[in-house]
Amino acid sequence: MKNIFVKKSFLYACLCAVFLVSCKKEIDKISDTFKDTVSSSEVQEAEKDSIKKDSVPVVKKESIPPAMQENGFYNAFVLPKDKKMRDSIYAEYSKKYSVEERTAILALNRLDSKSKWNADTLVVPAKIDTTLMAYSPFPMQLDVLSGVKKFVIFSYPIQAFAVYSNGSLVKWGPTSMGKKAAQTTRGLTFANWKKKLAISTVSTEWKLPYNFNIHNIGGIGWHEYTLPGYPASHSCLRLLRKDAQWLYSYADTWILNPGGATTKAKGTAVMVFGDYKWGGRKPWRKLLDDPNANNISVEELTKLLEPEVPKMLKEQSNREKVVDSIKTAKAMATPIQNEKPVESPSN
Repeated sequence: MKNIFVKKSFLYACLCAVFLVSCKKEIDKISDTFKDTVSSSEVQEAEKDSIKKDSVPVVKKESIPPAMQENGFYNAFVLPKDKKMRDSIYAEYSKKYSVEERTAILALNRLDSKSKWNADTLVVPAKIDTTLMAYSPFPMQLDVLSGVKKFVIFSYPIQAFAVYSNGSLVKWGPTSMGKKAAQTTRGLTFANWKKKLAISTVSTEWKLPYNFNIHNIGGIGWHEYTLPGYPASHSCLRLLRKDAQWLYSYADTWILNPGGATTKAKGTAVMVFGDYKWGGRKPWRKLLDDPNANNISVEELTKLLEPEVPKMLKEQSNREKVVDSIKTAKAMATPIQNEKPVESPSN
């Protein structure tokens, strides 16, 4: 009987032990589940706070409405890739700015109206000056050119041209010069002949309004053509139509000797200088960080032009003499009009 009691007690104790172990596991499981739930909740809250404070939701660029990012003298007008959104944004853009203001903004980005779709970001000045003179990267005065009556200069690094009269800046604007494989010849040259509508020697389909030749043998000149926002030409100097028209009237052509085989006097002095950073950030985009990023200093241009000024002055003086001699010859060849005949005295 005693043995039976001992066996029952032992069996009871084992059952209790199994029950307690099972309960402990269940409690631990519940505890772990609770901890995981709390931990997950804390992480979610932390993530929410993190998103609110430190990060930006990942959204497709096309769905982000473009905005004017203001940071000073120049602002960035960001454009979406989606065509419908671009059309909508440009509609608003057209309402905000006049035709003249839009032309000025595109010019600062080295674009014409046909190529406005090429940009994903437009550099826009906080205050629009339709003459562009307020944003000139060229010095307003160059004393080294004080004796030079007319001078046109093209900068490869910033894809822009400037016009100086007796050292004073009178105009500047955008250009698209020779692409990497067909770069525009650098150095000092002089304007040659001009034609209101020239046909390219590369392709007869290319019409070149207000063409002004500066390298006769190479067929290089400035003229109106598409400005895509980077150097893209076959060596020529592309301009906006209004700039091409202005320069067409401003610059002087060469004067040829009788027969046209040789030059008697050269035209307006022209300089092309510098190197473009191919594949780098577009120079005008740097204006967003520094409004003076494209500026060319007086010292840099003086150093560049000083050695060439004597030649400019020599050709200028020669041209003035030739022009004066032509005027004199024409005046002497013109018969005197309305001269009354001398009457003989009457008898």
